[in-house]
Amino acid sequence: MAIAQRVILAMGIGATFSGTAFAADTTIRATTVARGLDSPWAVAFLPGAQYLVTERPGTMRLVAADGKVGPPLAGVPPVAAAGQGGLLDVVTDKDFAHNRQIFFCYSEPGEGSSNGTALASALLSRKQDTLEDVKVIFRQQPKVDSGSHFGCRIVEAPDGNLWLTLGERYSRRNDAQKLDNHLGKIVRIAKDGSVPKGNPFVNRPGALPEIWSYGHRNIQGAVIGPDSRLWTHEHGPQGGDEINLPMAGRNYGWPVITFGENYGGGKIGAGITAQEGMEQPLHHWTPSIAPSGMTFLTSLRYGNAWRGNLFVGSLKFRYLDRIVLASGKVQSEQKLLTDVNERIRDVRQGPDGLLYVLTDSPQGRLLRLDPQR
Repeated sequence: MAIAQRVILAMGIGATFSGTAFAADTTIRATTVARGLDSPWAVAFLPGAQYLVTERPGTMRLVAADGKVGPPLAGVPPVAAAGQGGLLDVVTDKDFAHNRQIFFCYSEPGEGSSNGTALASALLSRKQDTLEDVKVIFRQQPKVDSGSHFGCRIVEAPDGNLWLTLGERYSRRNDAQKLDNHLGKIVRIAKDGSVPKGNPFVNRPGALPEIWSYGHRNIQGAVIGPDSRLWTHEHGPQGGDEINLPMAGRNYGWPVITFGENYGGGKIGAGITAQEGMEQPLHHWTPSIAPSGMTFLTSLRYGNAWRGNLFVGSLKFRYLDRIVLASGKVQSEQKLLTDVNERIRDVRQGPDGLLYVLTDSPQGRLLRLDPQR
């Protein structure tokens, strides 16, 4: 099924931005590539126009170029698939065509009912039906008895190291301000799990050396921007979803500062939005949109107007947010795919330069956004 949506730019016909003329209007068509996916969480692209999709209950599947969904891959480790936990993000190594390596993160069971985010590497078998040489290269510490806030987005940096986002597990939010744990942090590790020398807390007593930045709540969107920097977004409580550019050693404030409030109302902590020594978000959504996947569009498949735009899915309001940036600030936003009316879990730019979206349901779909000019 294909759903067309006519997009009229709010800035007006003939408006210009950064020297590039906007088209008067653009039409996109959401084409179903695959359907029947069980709560899909992330999609990665394989050679031959194939797709690797994770399903939160704990399965990873290959989707063929014709949209046929394959059986679950063998070799996926046990996952704690409860609440928000399960099999979550997956990315391919930048040299996948030569080494067949992937990285995936998931909620790993611990003792009793505890669990925590783990990051693993694996090789996709030649037959593409099995994960081989699976190695857990990072484990969030401590494990917590909680079904919430796993974070779990993976980004390969330009230098080949990996960033992994980690939630504060909801019940342990104050630990996001402490450096002796991985809760509410972004960590940076090498592909073998070792700690890169340039990490900001390597030589600080009492601090875990994997930590890159701290004071985060629940980051479920992360991407390298056209500026080669790490961009993230994170869920606020009731209001205060944020876009950030996490820098080494910086404190992003949660739960001391926030633009949100407690569920049901009431201030969090002192109820302040700024404090010395804590970073302000680039942008925040209040009320919350429940942001999910996140990508920059670098291709010209949709014309000059969309190139360089940031795209973020909304789980709560069921749309894809197109964000126009100028001088590092949000210039305007536009709601796409409102006619699809499904929770948007992931959005990525494919090798063909087109945008792909996963919808979050027990009968989830992989959609391709086709330009109709």
